[in-house]
Amino acid sequence: QVQLVESGGGPVQAGGSLRLSCAASGDTYSRRCMGWFRQAPGKEREGVARIQTLTRTTYYADSVKGRFTISPDNAGRTLYLQMNSLKPDDTGMYYCAAARFCPVEWSRRDGYSYWGQGTQVTVSS
Repeated sequence: QVQLVESGGGPVQAGGSLRLSCAASGDTYSRRCMGWFRQAPGKEREGVARIQTLTRTTYYADSVKGRFTISPDNAGRTLYLQMNSLKPDDTGMYYCAAARFCPVEWSRRDGYSYWGQGTQVTVSS
């Protein structure tokens, strides 16, 4: 079993920055692939970024490339999402997700077995 707890969300003005954290515990092998997803009101949950924790291979949604950075801490217990140059379109509930193996289509929600409860990010213009 894997437990994921997100934190770090909140209100921010456009152009600002936030760093989200995901505290991970439980079976290490079951969280070798970790990702961030977000869901805006009335929209489907979408992939933001993901990382394979052994190879450090990353993928990003086109909408966040160059602005967001996904990274784990050295102990592998916390996953971060550094978000810079935030835009109102970045508003949503942000979720941390984990899987034993990274899905071929990195942003497929059903490729991840474990999910956190989410942290809200609200970007005002």
